[in-house]
Amino acid sequence: MPAGPGAPALSQAARSAPAGPSGPAACPPPPPPPQLPAPGPPESPALRRGAVRSSFPQKLAEALSSQYGLNVFVAGLLFLLAWAVHASGVGKRDLLCFLTALMLLQLLWMLWYVGRSSAHRRLIRHKDTYAGARWLRGSITLFAVITVLLGCLKIGYFVGFSACLSATEGVFPVTHAVHTLLQVYFLWGHAKDVIQSFKTLERFGVIHSVFTNLLLWANSVLNESKHQLNEHKERLTTLGFGNITTVLDDHTPPCNCSPPTLCSAISHGIYYLYPFNIEYQILASTMLYVLWKNIGRKVDSYQHQKMRLRSHGVLLGSVLGLVALATTIGVVAVYLIRIGRSKTKSESALTMFYLYAIILLMLMGAAGLVGIRIYRLDEQSLDESKNPARKLDADLLVGTASGSWLISWGSILATLCAESRPPYTWYNLPYSILVIAEKYIQNLFIIESIHREPERLSEDIRTLRVVTVCSGANATSFPLSCLKNGPVAENGAPQDSEMPYAANGNMCLRDVRGKEEEKSWEEASGPACYPRFLQGNAQRRVLRNIAAFLFLCNISLWIPPAFGCRPEYDNGLEEIVFGFEPWIIVVNLAMPFSIFYRMHAAASLFEVYCKI
Repeated sequence: MPAGPGAPALSQAARSAPAGPSGPAACPPPPPPPQLPAPGPPESPALRRGAVRSSFPQKLAEALSSQYGLNVFVAGLLFLLAWAVHASGVGKRDLLCFLTALMLLQLLWMLWYVGRSSAHRRLIRHKDTYAGARWLRGSITLFAVITVLLGCLKIGYFVGFSACLSATEGVFPVTHAVHTLLQVYFLWGHAKDVIQSFKTLERFGVIHSVFTNLLLWANSVLNESKHQLNEHKERLTTLGFGNITTVLDDHTPPCNCSPPTLCSAISHGIYYLYPFNIEYQILASTMLYVLWKNIGRKVDSYQHQKMRLRSHGVLLGSVLGLVALATTIGVVAVYLIRIGRSKTKSESALTMFYLYAIILLMLMGAAGLVGIRIYRLDEQSLDESKNPARKLDADLLVGTASGSWLISWGSILATLCAESRPPYTWYNLPYSILVIAEKYIQNLFIIESIHREPERLSEDIRTLRVVTVCSGANATSFPLSCLKNGPVAENGAPQDSEMPYAANGNMCLRDVRGKEEEKSWEEASGPACYPRFLQGNAQRRVLRNIAAFLFLCNISLWIPPAFGCRPEYDNGLEEIVFGFEPWIIVVNLAMPFSIFYRMHAAASLFEVYCKI
């Protein structure tokens, strides 16, 4: 029985009511309707004008800070572009100096904010319980550790080639490592903050941090893309595409490194760690963006239910997901070994990858459709409250999916319009179509899942006005089997501490709202009364299996492009139809978003799994 202001009085009245041997107990009268507050005097025009005026500085600060951040980002992108195209007068040293200055400025702001928060730690601070989940902070910590390890390798690379490298290439990884450690500490302690003081200064500091991380992400993407492009050019000659230029963009320093074996290992190891660094930077920028959106925001008093990781009843989804993950690792290993060795081996590697991806995408699409169908049959209401973190999750899912949709539509057009097609390219057509359809379905499933309200006891018995415990033998308002099998029993509500007499079946229910609400209670009382499709625990068990399976599959599909298994590069057909440089530009722009989509979808599905 839900606790409320009238619950003790009702329980006492129920225990003191006389009950005959053959009749139900006398139920207490319904509680009086709540008194509405008397209407106050209308708000004066002066107060309304004051409220409007007070919001002007905050809106102005938000607009100014966002424009400042965009200008910093555009300037950084121009530095990156100038270095990528070897513009005269702009070298890597200038780019690294600019990024280092941005990181140092962010370090100063974070130190000031942490110091000010420590000085005022006794003040009651508002928190956004949706932002900065513990599992999200744990993930960013893992990526940050690998980013620090990447910085150590870059320092070793600088020491080996110190004779011909500028000092900035040694200062940058050291600054980046310190920046990473302090930023993770900052996000662990302050990602949930809803800042209500110094709001103008804080907006500039947070938005500067957001775009600094985005520029560091773009720098890592550019370095990793250059490395992948060099390998791609070498493979094209093996596949027999002689009409495509294969001039390598070599950035090896013009001096010898000692010892050569160690320098070679460091050079190759750096590019295997870039995917984790890329994920760290984009995750940090999203968490900081939510912090920026929360500045000056009025937080609702309702605190959402804490998520719990439940491992019971998800054996099927976990096993299928682990099989997909193991298969992916095997496919990627074989692909990287065979691709570029000979034309026959390259074609067999491409065919193997397409067949594997087609099967996996079909299973993921089917699982997503089943989850959406379950939600369509469920009448649970949606949570429509405004929340920056949840809105950003949905926007990122749709926005980053457009990257792979762009590549897929290009591959479809190239397959249909090419004059000559190798046999393996026909597998590219269903693969590209399934990439579009699977992400479309998965986005719908995740967005609907994160907008579902958590099940609570008050929702299950919303239509009941009075519940009394009776001692009569004929008190049969509804069978006990309905109570045991219904949603109330599934949520563990009718426990001994709340309804001590329910175990004997002597319960009397009086519904003062009439037969209509009695009917609505009977419809929600479980499969023992009115069987429906996948009620209660069975429904949640299926949804958890779907979320676990899709979570592991998204991690599986993140691995191939992150570690060099990219058929969009190695297929070769798109370069012939669109031209080498236009297609490479499309892939280099869209691929980072496609890679991030898989990791972000996996994070969202983990949240969905814990919420169900």
